[in-house]
Amino acid sequence: MVTYEELHTQNHKITELTNILSRLLEDRTLCDSEVTCDLFYRYVETVKEHLNTTDAGLYARLLSAGDQKAANTARKFMSGSQEIKRIFASYLKKWCEPKNRKLIIRDHDRFLNETEEMFQMVLDRILDETEHLYPLIREITGDEVKAA
Repeated sequence: MVTYEELHTQNHKITELTNILSRLLEDRTLCDSEVTCDLFYRYVETVKEHLNTTDAGLYARLLSAGDQKAANTARKFMSGSQEIKRIFASYLKKWCEPKNRKLIIRDHDRFLNETEEMFQMVLDRILDETEHLYPLIREITGDEVKAA
């Protein structure tokens, strides 16, 4: 079972980490610091956890509701989740060394540009969830506490 409060807490952590990392990563001299790398990998883990949480429980409620709008929304979010995971994996393969929890930055401008695009993609997803997914699940289930 996952509650809306837990989902909002995850979203808040992701947003907070995004804001902090955006500032830290702008400064090339801070990109390789242990603190920045720790925060970055915390961000990665939090995003993955959130996507897995939504994938594991939220869509099934919409797909089984017997409502075409709910099913279409679930399919849209499932598809989006797969695309985010694909882009995220490609980004991590290119810029990260997970074994050592380090970033590999050979071209800071390019890294910064791709990182900001990834951050924006995740933030857009969070906004879509908050504005469309969670309200629809509440409407379908009538449950104001449990999302799944």
